[in-house]
Amino acid sequence: MSAPAAAVNPIRNVARWSALAAGLVYGYVHHNTLTALENNRAEQKKIEHRDHLIAQAKAEWTKMNTPTGGVVTDPESPNFDLEKVLIHLSETA
Repeated sequence: MSAPAAAVNPIRNVARWSALAAGLVYGYVHHNTLTALENNRAEQKKIEHRDHLIAQAKAEWTKMNTPTGGVVTDPESPNFDLEKVLIHLSETA
């Protein structure tokens, strides 16, 4: 004779299935959160790289367009010095 089958408590079954469902929902939400964070980090890194390239290009353009004497003749430039420009013009004239 075989042993009688143990009665399964329905409350225990409901608790198990509820825990499984809650775990699946938590995993899905957590995965989406991590994916969104990674996408934001990648986008921020791309923006920082673009800004770095722009700054590098501006520095190179300034270096190429600055006269060899080091005198900046563009009055809009932050490195513009009127005294240096006047001295440079008096020396070359």
